[in-house]
Amino acid sequence: MNAAASNLVISLGAMQVARKLDFDDPQVLLGVRIAYVTVQAVILGAYYYASYKIKQKNDMTVLKYVEPASPMSGGEQGNLVTTTIRDYDLAETSKLIRSVFMGVAMMGFMHLYMQYTQPLFVQALMGLKNLYDAKPVAIHVLGRPAEGDLKRPFKVGGFMGAAANPQTDKAAIDEAEKRIAKDE
Repeated sequence: MNAAASNLVISLGAMQVARKLDFDDPQVLLGVRIAYVTVQAVILGAYYYASYKIKQKNDMTVLKYVEPASPMSGGEQGNLVTTTIRDYDLAETSKLIRSVFMGVAMMGFMHLYMQYTQPLFVQALMGLKNLYDAKPVAIHVLGRPAEGDLKRPFKVGGFMGAAANPQTDKAAIDEAEKRIAKDE
């Protein structure tokens, strides 16, 4: 099961459990709030630790790939990206950190302004699931080898696997380099 499908299953299960909780009880509400804040702090701590480990390893191996063209580009080719493994992993970790802050901002709005309480419980569980699925964490914190799904550049899985992934084959890279040379 891919990450998006498992996220859906966990979300639906967590919503069923959340329905059974009495959020009108101040103790339950306080416990869920504490759990949510604690989970977000653990997630940010893990991402910052992954960043620290990436900087400590300082892997300057060159990574070349052709990023997928946006679906709205009308058939244009993707851009050639030349970076290092260190910079790529730091950029991916930065995206993860930004997504946590965006999630906290949205949850703050939903909980404090709109008075929704169930999403706190669901997002605490989903945060842990997303931390487990985070590829930079798997490589740099959990020590898994960067092969298969963890091979750089990371594949972007859509809900049913329908997302365009970066091209790493030599032919695609050579074609992108020729296109760049022709444009200059």
